[in-house]
Amino acid sequence: MSGGAADWPGGLPGVLESALDAASADGPFHPAATARLDAGEEFPTEACAVLDACGIARAYVPGPLGGAPGGLPELVAALRAVARRDVTVAVAHGKTFLGSVPAWVAGGEGQRRELAAAVLDGAVVSWGLTEPGHGSDLLAGELTAVPAPGGGWRLDGAKWPVNNATRGRFVSVLARTETDGGPRGFSVFLVDKERLAPGSWRPLPKEPTHGIRGADISGVRFEGAHVPGDALTGGAGEGLEIVLRSLQLTRTVCTSLSLGAGEHALRLAHRFAAGRALYGTTLLRLPLARRTLGRAAASLELADAAALLAARSAHCLTGEMSVVSAVVKAGVPDIVQESIDDLAELVGARGFLTGQHEYGHFQKLERDHRIVAIFDGSTAVNRSALISQFPVLARRFRDGGHDAAGLASAVAAGPVPPLDFAALRLTSRTGCSVVQALPAVAARLGELAADGAVPGRVHELAGALAEETAAVAEALAAPRPAGRSTPPEAFAAARRYERCYAGAAAAHLLLAGHGDPERVTRLTAALDRALELLRPGHEAPQGAYEPMVAALEEPAKELIA
Repeated sequence: MSGGAADWPGGLPGVLESALDAASADGPFHPAATARLDAGEEFPTEACAVLDACGIARAYVPGPLGGAPGGLPELVAALRAVARRDVTVAVAHGKTFLGSVPAWVAGGEGQRRELAAAVLDGAVVSWGLTEPGHGSDLLAGELTAVPAPGGGWRLDGAKWPVNNATRGRFVSVLARTETDGGPRGFSVFLVDKERLAPGSWRPLPKEPTHGIRGADISGVRFEGAHVPGDALTGGAGEGLEIVLRSLQLTRTVCTSLSLGAGEHALRLAHRFAAGRALYGTTLLRLPLARRTLGRAAASLELADAAALLAARSAHCLTGEMSVVSAVVKAGVPDIVQESIDDLAELVGARGFLTGQHEYGHFQKLERDHRIVAIFDGSTAVNRSALISQFPVLARRFRDGGHDAAGLASAVAAGPVPPLDFAALRLTSRTGCSVVQALPAVAARLGELAADGAVPGRVHELAGALAEETAAVAEALAAPRPAGRSTPPEAFAAARRYERCYAGAAAAHLLLAGHGDPERVTRLTAALDRALELLRPGHEAPQGAYEPMVAALEEPAKELIA
């Protein structure tokens, strides 16, 4: 075990940045090295060893069990730093957190402590949810767990495709424990493959993938595998609930992959534009190119605001995470992918060549990022989860009610309280406080603008965003025909709600930090971008994104060394 608390005077993200910078200059994170592994579909073993040496595993474990004290915000920041260099490495290493979460959420004290010790010692954990032929339909799972004579359980069946299914020592398995299945017919087991009898399990081959080519996307098949009684996580029949509560945390952490990929794309595009000679100048000096770069930077600021508040909400607005996690898991990759697409058009053909600009990393990150929308429930799955809560979200927005204390804690800077896993709920009783408090935030920004404390445009943008959000809330309240599949309009409303959340997050953070001119400038650009995404035909004023481009040009603001 490495990377104790004393080794992190500036927090894990700071330690990682230093180590990753060194490994990028001459080591496994050098662009040539990561491009070579991608081409050969090789697992990034040496890069993962760098993360092990930094002690990143502590961020996968709750503080009371010996993990890092920074909770989800620190973990998101850490994996974002990794994904900024290589999404594949972040996916390959970060899966241990995703696989461990069911135990943190519902495991007994002994199971949690044993797993925490193993993870801190470097054990890899995977999460076996999906099965061949069933996709996201977890209730169709056929892998069974039946009581074994003499105690324990017998597992039979396959999980596929699963990240780190072959390399992982542990796998959290969702198994059918009642013949008829149903919501109470599945259970979760923490399986230690090292303790299984020889011949009772076997790995399934690694699958070739379009993106994250080096990751261990494979599977595992159990054939009469006996696990002890204490392998059961939570109670028998509680599996589906445990999975749904766990996903509220894992989906939130997945935003780190999008943020890192987006920053990497922006850095590559900016460097390309700065070096590309055109018309007696450089591409970077052309107005359209600057507008594209600035808009992409504003999109990332908007996505960052959403991800940050979501990560802090896990600790401060825990009961609302069924909404928040679905919103950011669908919304953040969507916003970031749109910016990557815009930047790809700017870079042009060189962005799709493997041997050109910076070892072809643009085409690699573009491929890698597309799979983020699929992880831990696709965009459609997450929007379906959000749609199921439309009635309470519409009602809560109309009455303006929100968890004021929890929201204040989420928006404030500083440490977050320990995460209360027992407070995770399948549905939110209070809706989404970040969105529901937006009208009040807009009003307060109006008061500050009147006093000259913030630019008047900030109030205009926040007010316009509140108007758009009210219109979306009305759409959420629209009755839907019973007994029919969800109409496309509902999915469109869910997407708009995601963007309302991102804009509201930016407004909250701007209000909280209105004394910092640089922060106000960045978040104002994020509000402009939110309004562009929400209001058809709206276009931010000329020069609205120019400060974002200027910030990219400052050496101290470089996204990566």
